[in-house]
Amino acid sequence: MVMCKTILDALERIAPKRLVEEWDNSGLLIGSPAHRTERVLVALDVTDAVVTRAMEKKADMIVAHHPVIFKPLKHIRTDLSIGARIQTLLKHGIAVAAAHTNLDIARGGVNDVLAEAIGLEQVSSFVLTEQHKDGTTESLGRVGALLAPMRIEDFAETIKEALPVTYVRMVKVGERTVRKVAICSGSGAEFIGKAAFLGADAYVTGDVRYHDAQQAMEFGMHVIDAGHFGTEFPIVRRLAERLQHELETVKGEVEILCDDVSHDVFTVV
Repeated sequence: MVMCKTILDALERIAPKRLVEEWDNSGLLIGSPAHRTERVLVALDVTDAVVTRAMEKKADMIVAHHPVIFKPLKHIRTDLSIGARIQTLLKHGIAVAAAHTNLDIARGGVNDVLAEAIGLEQVSSFVLTEQHKDGTTESLGRVGALLAPMRIEDFAETIKEALPVTYVRMVKVGERTVRKVAICSGSGAEFIGKAAFLGADAYVTGDVRYHDAQQAMEFGMHVIDAGHFGTEFPIVRRLAERLQHELETVKGEVEILCDDVSHDVFTVV
């Protein structure tokens, strides 16, 4: 058993809070740093199903990518979903921490895991968030290259097989071969113009709207929408592995578990 602060310190080494975007709400959101922790459940979202799973597994803490409290709360109404969820977490002594944009940006984080999953090499920065004096940069998303050029249809099929999805949506623009690829996990349609400016043959993200797709077509760039869930859920297992590694030399035992109940909220019929 360790203190919650020990988990937070390990999380800080993986995804430093200095990377958090100003509008974000990462860090310890429910509980105390002194909270004693024996089991940690790593998840993408803190849903009712995840909270139930944490209780079943007797987890003392949930580490999630998406914050359980994102927008400011004016009240905690236990007859509404977020209030009831917070009540349940407090009642059962389950602390909750989030690593959101810091895990998106961090090296080895959400976007690097996505790049690796879909076969990108020579990976570099995409949307710069910080540039250091030594020339190194931090960024949302990544830009990389495929080992060999592919047809957009084949690339889409590769992504569908690599990610936890049953389908992807594709915006095809002519017969342009795909070699250079920009990616942004989760919801990155706002960066379509940036991807096109950098010369990407295809852009992979989630939550693409109709007019976003039209814009990509005007730029002559393919887009593959693999969904918010699909582009981010692969981080869950990798984050669990990294937390376990970071805690190997810590005094006290703690078990790191992976969310095994979540699935995409969208299906195709």
